[in-house]
Amino acid sequence: MASSTAQAAPTRYEAETSPAVCSGTIDSNWSGYSGSGFCNGANATSGYAQLTVNASVSGTATLGVRFANGTTTARPASLVVNGSAVQALSFEGTGAWSSWATKTLSVPVNAGSNTIRLSPTTANGLPNIDYLDFEIGGGSQPPGGIVGWATQAGGTTGGAGGATVTVSSFADFRTQAQASGARTILVNGMLSGSGTVEISANKTIRGVGANSGISGTTLNIEDMRPANVIIQNMNIRGVRGNDAIQIESATHVWIDHNTMSSTIENDPDFYDGMLDITHGADYITVSWNVIRDHWKTSLVGHSDGNASEDRGHLRVTYHHNWFNRTFERGPRVRFGETVHVFNNYYSNVNHNSASYAIASLMDAGLLVEGNAFENVQQACWSASGYGESDPGRLVARNNSLTNSGPCETNGTVAPLPYNYTADNVSTVKSSVTSGAGAGKL
Repeated sequence: MASSTAQAAPTRYEAETSPAVCSGTIDSNWSGYSGSGFCNGANATSGYAQLTVNASVSGTATLGVRFANGTTTARPASLVVNGSAVQALSFEGTGAWSSWATKTLSVPVNAGSNTIRLSPTTANGLPNIDYLDFEIGGGSQPPGGIVGWATQAGGTTGGAGGATVTVSSFADFRTQAQASGARTILVNGMLSGSGTVEISANKTIRGVGANSGISGTTLNIEDMRPANVIIQNMNIRGVRGNDAIQIESATHVWIDHNTMSSTIENDPDFYDGMLDITHGADYITVSWNVIRDHWKTSLVGHSDGNASEDRGHLRVTYHHNWFNRTFERGPRVRFGETVHVFNNYYSNVNHNSASYAIASLMDAGLLVEGNAFENVQQACWSASGYGESDPGRLVARNNSLTNSGPCETNGTVAPLPYNYTADNVSTVKSSVTSGAGAGKL
């Protein structure tokens, strides 16, 4: 991947060393700790440990919290980053106060200084906290890292901090996906089902290897703010008459490194959307996916008459995706601003004279930059509107068009709040075709 950067070595922050704050005492009466001691928090919900860490860029960081819990009862806590609770976690017993364990967490961080607080949620307090190892990529797009709107307003961490389970049947997958609580669900093999799977909050759904995934069912992420859901490394098939992935009235979703496909039928309604984002959904990143052989690809905003719910929301980032023989809606956006479409590769979007890659409609605001269009009937619609939909706004930068219709521009769009690096468009085709899709993580 052209945009990948080397991961930095972890930085260790000792719990007993300023600017760390221990709401309790700094002790050294149990062996095995690092540095000069450890934080022994008060046995109360106020007995927190707080560390200040520095990140070179915004994104998702990996935390390693070293702790000892000599009791047989787990000690639950809330992980608070920059004043916002991002996930619940539990420090299990380690067998003795001199036996230390490390819990690995993924958390969203801002560029610069960040406060990481472990706040106990019961009167038993925290375990003893030795140190925190902190690691983030050295660039704005670390390998496999999250970039874009899903990093904002608290970020997207999925099932981090929860249990990891492996499923190899559709029934088990449905049970785990719909269960409450944080968990990472590893999907082993191609699982076929029907109907809808209602994914509950704080889930990571990740395929095992290159050939695992789901077919025959709609993955529905709905009515959760935040949803905090990650779908990654999956093969996902189109669903006859329904969406394959449906995000409605939900926030904080990351769709990454999946291969999504169906078949091209004469009837454009044979399948519905592959990935539709509607009803005021927000803070979503769609990255490094292959989407192929599908007609109505990705709709953002379901109707022309839904401005009251959608305006001010529908903030989505699409980057490093490969849209091949998709024919329309890559994406089609109503009302959302700013929808950021960068470094994607569009190929053979030319089924008929109405085929197009990107459409900004109903006063949506899109920034379209560094994308490679090849054999695309129309790269972008905006000022002309499309169908019965009114025009939207679209700013285009540094795109490449090969045997393709123009990218129509119109007006201005709001600036983006997050850091990112757009690749030179000359490298996009090779980096996306080699790095996108399931099996590439």
